[in-house]
Amino acid sequence: MSKYIHKSHNVTVLIYHLVFPAKYRRTVIDETVDVVLKEVCLDIEKRDEVKLLEIGTDKDHVHFLVQSVPTYRVTKRVTMIKSLTAREVFK
Repeated sequence: MSKYIHKSHNVTVLIYHLVFPAKYRRTVIDETVDVVLKEVCLDIEKRDEVKLLEIGTDKDHVHFLVQSVPTYRVTKRVTMIKSLTAREVFK
């Protein structure tokens, strides 16, 4: 499932399960949004020290299984993922 992240002085296997509901639980996630969301997440993986192990969508929410290094706060990771995905999905 996940692999260890090796740094110069530590080894981590820190995994978060994040759930992002749509505003007012509206059914806004369809096939096109799903495709755009996964493309944006692949770009996030390339840019930052984060691995998105699994991405699951439903009609009104999105599940992420995220592996990261503990140098950044969880709130910073959540804000980064939410802002970048929302910007690309609502273009």
